[in-house]
Amino acid sequence: MANTDAPMGGVPIRHKNGAPYNGAVTPYYLAGDYAVAMYRGDAVLVTGLSNDTEYLGNGPGTLPEVEKATAAGSTYLTGFIVNFNPLASDLDKTYNPASTERIVYVADDPDLVFEMQEDGDTTPLTYAACGSNADMIFTHSGSTTTGRSGMEIDSTTVASTATLKLRILGLVNKVGNDIGAHANWEFMINLHSQRCTTGYATT
Repeated sequence: MANTDAPMGGVPIRHKNGAPYNGAVTPYYLAGDYAVAMYRGDAVLVTGLSNDTEYLGNGPGTLPEVEKATAAGSTYLTGFIVNFNPLASDLDKTYNPASTERIVYVADDPDLVFEMQEDGDTTPLTYAACGSNADMIFTHSGSTTTGRSGMEIDSTTVASTATLKLRILGLVNKVGNDIGAHANWEFMINLHSQRCTTGYATT
């Protein structure tokens, strides 16, 4: 049976040591002049900047700033968005519109295992992909209805190349998830910004 095409970006599911994911996140800052919409499940990267102005009356800002990570190329990732601070002007808004200042909560532990759907390419992943690396792709836009990311694993990029962003671990074990287009796979961040040997990577 064909898998459901329901992109969601990266979703934390457990730790590398087998412990369940307990919801732990780190707050980061989205600047009001950042003209890109952000969704739950989007990958982000620290910019090296920190907000230095008052945010919502909470005093001087101290949070590192993040932006949406690029889908491909040898740049790093910091983690995946889990949620946002409530937006005072629209409490039901489950994504962050472009150019909207907000606090974002990111699953950024380098030892987290995530789940993500692969794209609908004609050469989907097989079990041979386990242990290999891959990049992401933005075939779909994020959903303003569900607030979920449209980011997927790019199945055409699977290789042993060290500069690919994700490390494929295995097929997610759940009913209705079969080898083929739009299958969900477990992965870890291969290029994690906190594991850059020259410091906290911002590119």
